[in-house]
Amino acid sequence: MPAGTALVIDDEPQIRRAVAHALEDSFERVLEAESAAQGIDLAATSRPDLVVLDLMLPDRDGVAVCREIRGWSSVPIIVLSARHSEREKVALLDAGADDYVTKPFGTAELQARVRAQLRRARASAPGDNGVVEVEGLRIDLAGRTLARGNEEIHLTPTEWALLRTFVANAGKTLTHHQIFRHVWPNSPGDPQQYLRVYVANLRRKLERDPLRPRLILTEPGVGYRFASLD
Repeated sequence: MPAGTALVIDDEPQIRRAVAHALEDSFERVLEAESAAQGIDLAATSRPDLVVLDLMLPDRDGVAVCREIRGWSSVPIIVLSARHSEREKVALLDAGADDYVTKPFGTAELQARVRAQLRRARASAPGDNGVVEVEGLRIDLAGRTLARGNEEIHLTPTEWALLRTFVANAGKTLTHHQIFRHVWPNSPGDPQQYLRVYVANLRRKLERDPLRPRLILTEPGVGYRFASLD
């Protein structure tokens, strides 16, 4: 049965109706806001379980709204954007958004993104014992062991730091800079260059087919996303 509350912040009535229709099977209540100010007020008073936020609003930019909500809430935020600029996508993810969908969007795609964020919000990314099982792998973050079946897979300390970052944010798109800050907090290097090398190495060890990855997915020009943990 649907449960919880979703909040849709968009100044276009037809978009709000389309998003609300897409969410009605997952939520008991869907609230709508037509401006940034109204959306922030509803987010503060109603404490929704998910926010779908338009990037362009008449009174305030969606990135600023995302940053304000993120200042006091960890609610999953999916941004709707008519823009295709990679720089803007990176900016909104750095501001705290969890995912983005580009307009025009399909209902099935939006619903899939919503389900992924709800799973991520409701589940403790590593299990209570620090163990994750996905795609035939058993990842023990606490014990720092990785195995496929009876075969143990060796990771370097940097690869462990990278994998831990991915698993902790499973289902969420991370920008190059977000990952870089977690894994190399004091390094002045180029994030994309570092990650290109280490992600390739990690894929060779984790993926059944590194050329067609199912775990570590590339978000072109933005960063990477680790597969959702069901």
